Amino acid sequence: MIRAFALAILTALPLTATAQTPENTAQMQMSFAPVVKQASPAVVNIYATRVVERRLPFAEDPFFSQFFGEIDLPPSVQNSLGSGVIVGDGLVVSNYHVVGNATDIQVVLADRREYTARVVLTDEAADLAILKLDAAPPLPALDFADSDGAEVGDLVLAIGNPFGVGQTVSSGIVSGLARTGQGGGALMQGGRYFIQTDAPINPGNSGGALVDMSGKLLGINTQIVTRSGGSNGIGFAIPANLVKQVVAQAAQGAERFERPYAGVEVQTVDQSMAQALGLERPMGVIINRIGDESPFAEAGLVPGDVIVAVEDHPVNAAAELDFRLATHPMGEQVTVRYLSQTGWNNTEVTLVPRPKGLEPALDTITVDGPFQGMTVTRLTRDIAASLRAPSDLVGVVVVEATGRAAKAGFQRGDILLSVNRRAVATPEDLRTVVREQSGWWRVDFMRGNRRVTARFNG
Repeated sequence: MIRAFALAILTALPLTATAQTPENTAQMQMSFAPVVKQASPAVVNIYATRVVERRLPFAEDPFFSQFFGEIDLPPSVQNSLGSGVIVGDGLVVSNYHVVGNATDIQVVLADRREYTARVVLTDEAADLAILKLDAAPPLPALDFADSDGAEVGDLVLAIGNPFGVGQTVSSGIVSGLARTGQGGGALMQGGRYFIQTDAPINPGNSGGALVDMSGKLLGINTQIVTRSGGSNGIGFAIPANLVKQVVAQAAQGAERFERPYAGVEVQTVDQSMAQALGLERPMGVIINRIGDESPFAEAGLVPGDVIVAVEDHPVNAAAELDFRLATHPMGEQVTVRYLSQTGWNNTEVTLVPRPKGLEPALDTITVDGPFQGMTVTRLTRDIAASLRAPSDLVGVVVVEATGRAAKAGFQRGDILLSVNRRAVATPEDLRTVVREQSGWWRVDFMRGNRRVTARFNG
C-alpha cells in the first residue's frame, strides 16, 4: 500500500514541477503511475549463471585445513537473480555481485523480450558492471539525474525484480546522503559512497533503478542493512553521477573503470583535530602522506593541509574524496578548497590516471614457517575498496599463497592485521616478525567481512 506521505509526490503535471505540500483531497489522491510508466520499460531482469569451485566447509579455515588436506570436489553451477537498467546504445548497468564472473547472462525486458548479454566493463570496487545486449534493437533507456542535487526527504521509487516475482515498484524517500560505509560493521561494505533510501529493497532488487520524480535514474540499488535477509528500510544506491562516468568509459571501449589518481592518504578530521586546527567544527580530511607525482602535490598541497571540498561539494571521508574525483572525466580540472598554514585556499587539480610503475611493491616470505610462500603487499585505499574493506583498515594483503602458506589455509585477499599480537602495517613488519622463528604463531586477519584468529605450531 502506498504510504500517505508518499501520495503527495505529484502536485501537478508535468513531472518536473516544483515539489509542494498537498493542499486538498485531489492532490493527495495523485499517483506515482506517470513516473512508473516513464521509467519501468528501461528496468530489466537479469539471470546469470556461473561455475564455481567447491571446497569443504572447513577448507578455508587456516586451523582446520591442516587436518583435512586437499580434497577436490566437482564444481557447482550457481544461478543469480538481479536487475539492471538500460542506459542507451545497448548498454545495461547492473551490480558486479550480480553478473561478475558469470558464464551465461540473460536479460529480460519488462515486455518479456529476452536478449543474451555479455559483460564489457567491471568495477568490483564500486560494485558496478556494464553489459552489452547482443543483437538488440533500439530500446527505451533512462536518462541520468544529477545525483548531487538530491536532498534528504526527496521522494524516490525503487524498481527491480525482488525475489524473482517480477518487476516491482516500491516508494520512499532519500533518507541519507554521503554514506561511505563507515560505522556499519559487517552489515555495510566499506570504502564506498551511497545514497541512502527507505524505499524497500529486497534480494533481486540489486542492480535496479532508484528514480526521482522526473523519472530519471538517481542511482543503482546495491545493498541493504539487514539482520534478517529482508528489507528493514535502510537501503543504499550508487549515485548516478558515478554510474554515468562508468558507462561513458564502457562506451569508449574500456574493460575496467579507471579512476583519477589522487596520490594522497587522508584521515577524517575529528573533534580533537578540529580544535587543534582552529576549526569551529570537524570538517574535511587531513593529508597524512602525499606522493611526489600526486596531482594534489602539483597543485601545491602538502601533508597537514585539510581538504574540505571538491567543486563546492563537502569531503569528509577518504571514500568521499575518491567519489568526488571519480565523478569527473579524466583530464578535467576540479576546484579544491583546503585549509593550510596560510589560511583558506582554492586551487585547481587536474585529474590524471595513475602513473605507471606506482603499483604497490610485493614481498614474498621465504622464511620457514606457516608464512613461507606468501606474497604480500601493503593495504592501500584502492586495494581496500576492491576488497570491500574499510578504507581506514591497516594491514598487509595476501596477493598469492603457495607452499606452506597455502597448506596453512591462507588465501589471496586475506588481510593480515597482526602476528603474535604485533601489528603488521607493512610487508617489512611481517618479515621482521617471521624472522624471530617463534615456536607458535597467532595470526589475526580479515577474510571478507569476518575477522579470523588462527594459531599454528612451529
